[in-house]
Amino acid sequence: MSKVWFITGSSRGLGRQFVEAALSRGDQVAATARATASLDDLVTAYGDAVLPLAMDVTDKAAVLESVKAAKEHFGRLDVVVNNAGFAQIGAVEELTEQQLRDQMETNLFGAVWVIQAALPYLREQRSGHIVQLSSAAGLIAMPLGGAYHASKWALEGLNEALAGEVAGFGVKVTIIEPGGFATRDGKNPDPLDNGHVALPDPAYDDLRLRLGAAAGKQPAGDPAAAAQALLKLADLDNPPLRVLFGQGFYPMIQQAYADRLKTWDDWQDLSAQAHGELDQQGAADRA
Repeated sequence: MSKVWFITGSSRGLGRQFVEAALSRGDQVAATARATASLDDLVTAYGDAVLPLAMDVTDKAAVLESVKAAKEHFGRLDVVVNNAGFAQIGAVEELTEQQLRDQMETNLFGAVWVIQAALPYLREQRSGHIVQLSSAAGLIAMPLGGAYHASKWALEGLNEALAGEVAGFGVKVTIIEPGGFATRDGKNPDPLDNGHVALPDPAYDDLRLRLGAAAGKQPAGDPAAAAQALLKLADLDNPPLRVLFGQGFYPMIQQAYADRLKTWDDWQDLSAQAHGELDQQGAADRA
């Protein structure tokens, strides 16, 4: 049976590829973007199978109306894809309050508004799949990405908690962690040149130069292949809670987790000291 999708950030990049892949196999898609003119060609090609919706994820009222419109138009919602987002670049010291708030409003709160708008319908159906686009940056952190990492790490925890909350309603949750994808003229985007860069402090110029020399060196993934992988995930009866899209960051993530475990193990004595001496009887009473 064909599926009904609700996909945010559909105007370009991975979001656009997700929409095209779903439509090309006969599914129906509510595609949201801040401006829907970029979706006109899909309406021409697929007609009523695609519902373009002008929506900014930071506008909670607009999100509620858009999700409602999609449900009323198609009769149900099967897969909700939280894809909209951007990366704010800058050292933590360089970030303005507004830049940090804007990052969280889009990447974190925008995702929450979509989830909250869709869940009543999914619970009523006793089915559905929420797909959250996180990032490899939600698992590891690098200098100059503090704001972006904060938003993606928050999404990781939020959606892991969500998965436990909604499993009893038959609703599934998957967190996708993409590496770099060739979404700009066939190239892996340079994160240091993305239009959302804090005013530079000269104290961090050397760091910027070193990171800039390495930027974009990870192998760029094919967005169309990512879209096909998403279709496979959507068709699974028991999809994973987390899955990496792309292989370039996997060794780095393996090393990061190994380092964390080693650090915790190395400092077990201090951890025990921090716990303090427990009265044995009191401990037994609490057991």
